[in-house]
Amino acid sequence: MRAAWTIAKREVRAFFVLPVAYVVLTVWLLYFGVVFSLLAEFFSAQPGAGRGGGLMGAFFGGTMLFYLPLLVFAPVLTMRLFAEEKATGTIEPLMTAPVGEWSIVMGKYLAAMAFWCALWAPTLLYFWIVSGLGDDTVDHGAMGAIYIGLLCAGLLYMALGLLMSAVSKSQIGAALLTFMALGALFLIGIQSYTLQDDAARELCEYLGVWSQLGTFAKGIVDTRFIVLDLSIAALAIFVTVKVVQAQRWQ
Repeated sequence: MRAAWTIAKREVRAFFVLPVAYVVLTVWLLYFGVVFSLLAEFFSAQPGAGRGGGLMGAFFGGTMLFYLPLLVFAPVLTMRLFAEEKATGTIEPLMTAPVGEWSIVMGKYLAAMAFWCALWAPTLLYFWIVSGLGDDTVDHGAMGAIYIGLLCAGLLYMALGLLMSAVSKSQIGAALLTFMALGALFLIGIQSYTLQDDAARELCEYLGVWSQLGTFAKGIVDTRFIVLDLSIAALAIFVTVKVVQAQRWQ
């Protein structure tokens, strides 16, 4: 585990040395700042809309504006984890080091989760802003549910991105594969609105990220989604370890 922490710290330092890290953070904050401002203006003009849970529920998964950047930023965060090292040749010293495959994979995965949490940490300010808008107070239970949902989504997204980076030879290829994987989950969720069969619709709602994050945004912690995210993430990490083992033997 010590080796995994060492690799994680190495990845975090390497990421924040690059200008792309600050570009990503700046664009991310600007985008969601604009979205929050638009939603706040809309809810302030709606009598009885509820500027507490209503606004934050809409911000965290209530509109298409929330999901679109996830399809872009998640691949950007994970594409370099293995693919960049392959392109620069630094993967060979890592593969020949006396470190197990699980330590390598988990170290990079922990670093990816650190990137993910760094993106969402500033959004805590929005709850503080909303709590000062009027007499409405922020529902801390709903707030906790939202961040549990974001953490679970991050575990899934970063695991898929890690796997795609491990199987790709270039960062662009890793980003495209991650984009397609996350896009497929997103489209499955949208498909639920067009299906007539109840069983098929419920299955699509369960697999799709749209209904998952929307449920958590309402303050509902659905353990089915937690189990789904953890299961897929664990499977993706396991496959990544096998890929690294195969590449190590080569």
